[in-house]
Amino acid sequence: MSSTIAPWPVVRRGARDHPVRTLQHLLRAHGQNIAVDGIFGPRTEAAVTVRQSGGVAVDGIVGPQTWQALIVVVQRGSRGEAVRGVQEEFQFRNLSGDPSQGLQIDGIFGPKTDEAVRGFQRALGVTVDGIVGPITWRALVSGMLAG
Repeated sequence: MSSTIAPWPVVRRGARDHPVRTLQHLLRAHGQNIAVDGIFGPRTEAAVTVRQSGGVAVDGIVGPQTWQALIVVVQRGSRGEAVRGVQEEFQFRNLSGDPSQGLQIDGIFGPKTDEAVRGFQRALGVTVDGIVGPITWRALVSGMLAG
């Protein structure tokens, strides 16, 4: 696979499903009390604008700068909402249609999440280190290697 990573997606009010659920987990990782429902509605937009007030254009639209401000580097042993976001991405890539067959969204970066991340990195042709940093996050939320 080419090591060219797709650009960060642009997500705004009215968007649904992927990568909105991941965005919502990342907003929660930054202390925003919103539901993870896959709908970019007024509450998600308000949470985005709160996070953007830290030096990113406050427009409620999640583009490259906002994604970079929201991502949290996670790796084996990490726990919490950012890990749920990573796991959400692998559930999105679960082609079986059966959520029980994919990676559990439990917020614990254990052996199965580590294995999924390393396999994803290998398929992308990037450094395989099991760490979900900016490059791996970008590839995940941009939908690379999805169905």
